[in-house]
Amino acid sequence: MPWRVLTEAGHACVFATPDARPAQADPRMLEGRDLGLLAPMLRAQGNAVADHDGMAQSMAYRAPIAWGDIADGLAANRFDAVLLPGGHAPGMREYLESPLLQSAVATFFERDLPVAAICHGTVLAARSRVTRGDDAGRSVLFGRRTTGLTRQLEMLAWRLTRRRLGDYYRTYPQTVQDEVAAALRSPRDFLTGPPALLRDSDRLRRVGFTVRDGRYLSARWPGDAHRFAHELVEMLAAR
Repeated sequence: MPWRVLTEAGHACVFATPDARPAQADPRMLEGRDLGLLAPMLRAQGNAVADHDGMAQSMAYRAPIAWGDIADGLAANRFDAVLLPGGHAPGMREYLESPLLQSAVATFFERDLPVAAICHGTVLAARSRVTRGDDAGRSVLFGRRTTGLTRQLEMLAWRLTRRRLGDYYRTYPQTVQDEVAAALRSPRDFLTGPPALLRDSDRLRRVGFTVRDGRYLSARWPGDAHRFAHELVEMLAAR
């Protein structure tokens, strides 16, 4: 959805993967595979699948750059913002633990370029460290307010599926909320928002929940994705 909203607003998206080969979304989330009776609740909705299919056919998606090339793009002032997508399960760890990505994210913050993170993407932001000044070594989120995948959402999905899927919904033993909150000045700077009962849409963006702190934008889960995407467009328009 963010890809569609950004491209409709006239922005060019550059995708980055570990080895400059196209990524692939988790078919379980797209198709509801192995989710049983929970599939209608947990899998991607039809509009999201349509957006994914359009994105997957785009030239930008089919020809990504490598993570190692992001630094060169920053040096050439090629990028106006960065979007840190989410996801779950152990396969996410390569993304969340990458020193290359953490360094690049820190550079976006240091240059005061818009950074947008959703779901587990906030973990990557929290692990990115300031490189200079009095706050060197601290998370780039220290002193900021944020949201992210809430403990309630993460544990609910895990409890509902653990008999069938094991720890599929647990990327780490520690929840996203607990790790991100520990990187902040105060745990109170992690905002959980209202109960996440419904998914938002282009017309019902108020259903979603985001937190904006300066040029940093965060959201909790796919149900916030429309509001998240449209707010990032607004941030880019205000630059």
